[in-house]
Amino acid sequence: MNASIGLQAYSVREEWDKDILGTLERLAEIGYKNLELAITNTGDELLTGGLKADELRKELDRLGMKAVSTHVYPLNNANWERIVDFNQEVGSSAIVYPIHYFSNLQDVHDLSANMNKWGEICLKHGMNFYFHNHFHEFQPMGGQTIMDRLLDNTDENLVKIELDTYWAMRGGVDPIEYLRKLGSRCDLVHQKDVPATTQPLNLLELVGTEEVITEQRFSEFWKAEDFTEIGDGIMDIGGILRVIQELGFAKYVFVEQDMTSLQPLDSVQRSYSNFSKLWQTV
Repeated sequence: MNASIGLQAYSVREEWDKDILGTLERLAEIGYKNLELAITNTGDELLTGGLKADELRKELDRLGMKAVSTHVYPLNNANWERIVDFNQEVGSSAIVYPIHYFSNLQDVHDLSANMNKWGEICLKHGMNFYFHNHFHEFQPMGGQTIMDRLLDNTDENLVKIELDTYWAMRGGVDPIEYLRKLGSRCDLVHQKDVPATTQPLNLLELVGTEEVITEQRFSEFWKAEDFTEIGDGIMDIGGILRVIQELGFAKYVFVEQDMTSLQPLDSVQRSYSNFSKLWQTV
């Protein structure tokens, strides 16, 4: 495959904050070479795991790893000069907006407008900007899904999509068909797996089409028992990888374990092992 395996560092967030150097060394031993960072302190000096960008870059270089993209939240009123400088110094060429909640259609239009502006900033600095989905973007609002409205109201040259296949499925969408729909607009993908015991798979069967999904409401569906390591669940990951290969657009497929019943480093090791085997069969 042309795409490479990566890891969203949020998967090991507690270990990362406690001992970033030890965590990086363990990830390198597992085999991870490509990392997607997660930054949530946009109002202050940008740090991750207590390290500045140049300090992290030095450790990544030492371990033969690289940061290829960064989730940044929140972005409203964020210091974009600082965000761009951090990413360029650490080596990341992509900024991803990881989550948003929508009260009404105006929220959808406002986010679309903002993402076009953020995408322009990134493009100006030779970077790409992405939106990362969860399940609630596939909820209909005003006769169209929120996701479709975001796609229609953002410039595809400024705003790309990082498709989270798990959350797309939990929004009642076939991730394989949605990858086909997105085409070249999606060149970053998130992958995890869902246990056979998770019911219903489509969370919109629980919340319906009218309920407003707030951050608090979303957290009720964020449970360790509804996540499992890649290859241990029921997602058609082989099929996802085959369509990724067929389309030929994806640069990276990131392991992302939102929650786990295992120790996080053991979790991402298991996903890497299983994922690597699946990768070889495509």
